[in-house]
Amino acid sequence: MNKSELIDKMAKETGLTKKDTEKALAAFTTIVSKELAKSNDVQLIGFGTFTVAKRAAREGINPLTKEKIKIAASKSPKFKPGKALKDLINKK
Repeated sequence: MNKSELIDKMAKETGLTKKDTEKALAAFTTIVSKELAKSNDVQLIGFGTFTVAKRAAREGINPLTKEKIKIAASKSPKFKPGKALKDLINKK
């Protein structure tokens, strides 16, 4: 499913116009992104939690030259699904 298909389904589910739905989705993604940029978690009970994982600086190896390289510390967004979402997906 791509963004426009998601907007179509959300509009149908909520009864909102596609334009209003697109604004709501944009607001959601903007807010989650800004909170993650501040290293804050965003928890949606029953759905999941968006968090920021920190990766320490480390040494790696260039596979072409076998030369050792330094890999800088970084942050990465993560999503951990909630129990209700896991249960729904694993429903038989």
